[in-house]
Amino acid sequence: MALTETATTLDGREQRQSLINYPLMLGGMAIITAVFLGVRLYQQAFAWTVGLDSSTPEFQAYWMRLLYLEFALEGIAAVSIWGWLWRTRDRNLAALAPAEEIRRYMRLIAWLMMYVFAVYWAEFFAEQDATWHQTVVRDTEFTPSHIPLFFGALPVFIIMGVSSYIYARTRIPQFARAHSIPFLIAVAGPFMMLPNVGFNEWGHTFWIMEEIFSAPLHAGFVIFAWAALCLGGILMQGIPRIVELAQGEAQRMAARLLT
Repeated sequence: MALTETATTLDGREQRQSLINYPLMLGGMAIITAVFLGVRLYQQAFAWTVGLDSSTPEFQAYWMRLLYLEFALEGIAAVSIWGWLWRTRDRNLAALAPAEEIRRYMRLIAWLMMYVFAVYWAEFFAEQDATWHQTVVRDTEFTPSHIPLFFGALPVFIIMGVSSYIYARTRIPQFARAHSIPFLIAVAGPFMMLPNVGFNEWGHTFWIMEEIFSAPLHAGFVIFAWAALCLGGILMQGIPRIVELAQGEAQRMAARLLT
């Protein structure tokens, strides 16, 4: 199936339109990239100079303010995106045209792509955090590595994952009729990495294991990250319906050409 559709303009002409919302997908990825590149450059400039001692005024000025800024921006983003998706939900899915339903499946894929992209950035900062632990012994859970990872990157991909789920539940009949188990696992599993941070920090308070990354204390992060593999289950649920809709559209187009 070509990733385009034919639309009829007001003057009767037909024009090809892309089924995938590239401005949404690429624009979202560009914003995420710009934010995290900025954070990474900020780390490069201030992690070693004012980020090693949490008791200093410089640490409070450069790193705790970044933490508070993250909380504020993430809260605004979550309320704005989730609120917009809910306010603009389709209240009459029973009347959804097949062509529009296909388009919405493609837009859901765009949302999932942004979710996966945000998870990638979280993994980037997680690998960086491992290197930091091998180099610097922390004196608090708030470090130049943890602040971008646990309180920045993790909430961002949680926002994108929940946004994907809300979009599917409010705009696609297949997912609106009942909860998708693969979808729930793919979103809720990685979501649980954030609560696991509390357990992780509690464990580090009682046991010195800065360089032991295979310790059972860290198993939660791995297990919850594996839940993202259920994204494949979402595709397995959606693809048969997409094929069915595409075949129906092809038959209607062929019948229209014969008349």
